[in-house]
Formats: sequence, C-alpha cells, structure tokens
Amino acid sequence: MDRLDALCRFRPLSVADILDALAEGVIAVDEHLRVLGMNARAQALFETPAGGLGGASVCVLFGEETCPLACLQETLTTGRPIRDYQTKVRLAGGRLGEVQLSTVPLTSESGVVHGAAIIISDVTEVTTLRKEVDARHRHGAIIGRDRRMLDLYRLIEDVGPSRAAVLIRGESGTGKELVAQAVHYASHRADGPFVMVNCSALSEGLLESELFGHVRGAFTGAVATRRGRFEEARGGTLFLDEIGDVSPVVQVKLLRVLQDHVIERVGDNTPVPVDVRVVSATNRDLEDLVARGRLREDFYYRIKVVVLDVPPLRDRREDIPLLVDHVLARNPQAARGVSTEALRVLMAHGWPGNVRELENALEHAFVLCRGGIVEPSHLPPEVAAGAADGRVPAGLRGMARHGDAERDAVLAALVRHGWHRARTARSLGVDRTTLWRKIREYGLAPPMGGEGGH
Repeated sequence: MDRLDALCRFRPLSVADILDALAEGVIAVDEHLRVLGMNARAQALFETPAGGLGGASVCVLFGEETCPLACLQETLTTGRPIRDYQTKVRLAGGRLGEVQLSTVPLTSESGVVHGAAIIISDVTEVTTLRKEVDARHRHGAIIGRDRRMLDLYRLIEDVGPSRAAVLIRGESGTGKELVAQAVHYASHRADGPFVMVNCSALSEGLLESELFGHVRGAFTGAVATRRGRFEEARGGTLFLDEIGDVSPVVQVKLLRVLQDHVIERVGDNTPVPVDVRVVSATNRDLEDLVARGRLREDFYYRIKVVVLDVPPLRDRREDIPLLVDHVLARNPQAARGVSTEALRVLMAHGWPGNVRELENALEHAFVLCRGGIVEPSHLPPEVAAGAADGRVPAGLRGMARHGDAERDAVLAALVRHGWHRARTARSLGVDRTTLWRKIREYGLAPPMGGEGGH
C-alpha cells in the first residue's frame, strides 16, 4: 500500500486506471448477480459495449449453460473467495473457451457481502499446448523399448478412448500408477482430474468415506459434509490402487457405482450421479481371491473389462540401461555416469522390487560416488552381491563380439557416454561408422530427448 500511495503522489490513479491495466478480466456483480461493471479486458473477452450491460444478469454475459453460478453463489453466501477454478465459458464470437476464474466478495466496512468480483483469464491456448505436449509425451514417464513394453503402449492407445474399466496387473514397483496415468491421458478425459486412492492404506470405514464422501454427523468427527474421491474425479479418472485389499462391504458399493454410475455419501441415501472412469491396479492374484471367497466374482468381472499386464524388470533387462539413463538425466549433479562394470551388475540383479528398487539402488550409489562415476562398490550390498557370487550372466562378462553380449556391451558404453557416439566409439576401440552400423543392427535408440552428440 505504501508503494501504491507513493505512485499516486506522482500521478493521480483511479481504480478504473488500475483495473484496465490488468491482463485479467474483472467483472463486478451485486448480490442479485446483476453486472455492475467490468474492466477493459473483460469487455474484450466477451465483446461487450463500452457502456456495459446496463444491470443485466451475469448469465447473459457468460451464457446460461456455462455461467459459473456455483462459484458466485458460494462466495455471496459464505463470504469466502473461490480461487483458480477452471471451466469452459462462452467468449467473444460464441467461442467456447477454457478459462481460469476466481471470485472474491465485495463487502461493506461492516463486513456485509453486497456483491462479488470475478477475475477471469483466458487459458485456452495454454490448455491446448498442454494437451499437445501430453499427446507427444503420453508415455514419457514410462521408460522401456522392450517388446512387452511396446505391446503395452499399443494397448494403452487402444484402451484410452473407450469407457471400459481397466485392471492393471503387475508386481510391486513396476509402475502401475504411471500406466494408469497413461490410460487417463490417452482418453477423452485427459483434461479432467486424475485422482488416486490407495485402497490398502485405509480401514473399511475410512475408505468408504474417502471414496464416497460423507454428510455432517455421519460419524463421530464428521463436523461438515465432505465430497468423496468419486465426486472429485467427476469428468476424469479414479485410480484405485491395491484393489485386491478392498473389503466385501466396499466391493458391493463399488459394484453399484460401476453398474449405475451413482454414489451415496456415508450417512445419506440420496443418489449422486458421477461420470468417472475407474482404473484399478493390483499385485495380487485376483482369481485366487475369487476362488477363496475373498473377492466377489461379479465385482471382479466388472473391474477387469480390459486387463493391462506390466512386466517385471527381470523380464525386460534390456530396458535397464534406458532406465539408468533416465534416472541420471533427472539427477544431473548426482553423478557423471555409471561405469560399464556397474551397469553389468545392475543388469545381472533379479530386481524383486522392480523399477522402484532400481531407482533406490541408484540413489544409494549417488550418495557414495559423490558426483563421480558410479562403480560396483557404490551399489547396495544386495545388488553388488550378484556379481560377487558369480551370478553375472556369462554374456555380460568382458567384451565378447557376438550375439547379445556385443549388443549389451555397445548399449552399456552408449549409456556411460551419454549416447555421444564419438566418445563411445573411442571407448570401444572402433570407428564411428562401425558403431553406427552396430546401433542400427541392434535397433538401439536413446530415451526421448537423450540423443547425444556425434
């Protein structure tokens, strides 16, 4: 305020001057939702005459079907602002645009709410660009060029646009949540929310409240009505992780949502419609749970309309150098690289914890290598033990010149040198033409954005 007062001493500033200089549109309404005035940016967004709308309803400005009435009524009723609400409204020329808006109360000195101000930004272009980036990098968080992973990518693209429920199966640490996100971004719901619930982390009662919400007084401590995750995910995707741990009671309620697309909040019997796609994941044998009566058969078939299987890391070892490269790129100051011997050890380990265990092993090594090259001695004992016990596959020992051993040696050198072909060729003792031929022969390629120099 002191800086603003200082400015006013040099040049008289009116509130209108300040508002018209803003990049956001500002619209003032009274308690009856009649437009009191707007700044220049708002007039441009909606193509209104300079004289304003003459006290017309704000819904005339926004269009009846896209008017943000809920936000305005919330602010007028409670006196609380609503911040950064994203929605679609009719803009100039009838264009349906993506906007971000906030509502703040206009109060008298005594604190009585007499109206509200709407601050609105057109974010259509930003949203469009984000969708284009998402489309280009839809699988960017899932690293892998193994045949099983390529098959998985194709399935994600096929499944994404459908409304079918998806079940993702895979061991712990394989990246099931990343696959769920990829399904979401491959769907028509990509602009909607992606909401995750870990079903094994909550008791039956808490999980019910978390999923379906509750009304005030539904149980001890329920001092206010609260929306559940299904309502939060409306228009988007709800990811239910560890679905095999859900109790029979919750299974019945979830079954109703999957069949009828309605929920009931805890403590209330009023049906609430929800438009949500459900994606589930598990590391358990659900068919065995059905056979033992732990999982309802009808519920099982409802959640597994389409099944996506995520392979364990031990079954796609050729992706380990790519994953190592990805982790190094995320932590450029942590290490200068990974030695060929360390990479051989990593490729020999069984990885019962899958990608998560690999990431943790590299984090361990980064601490010990102090920004240098990761060597076998920097790896956790249980990982390095594979090499010490002689469990490194014979094809990974030395620099054999035939078959998979040669391919692995070339790939390891490429990763170590950041896919810089000249340095890689020198380290292997071959010329760049030979290296290039080997890269093409074995179908080697860097992770997205990881191409090095020549």
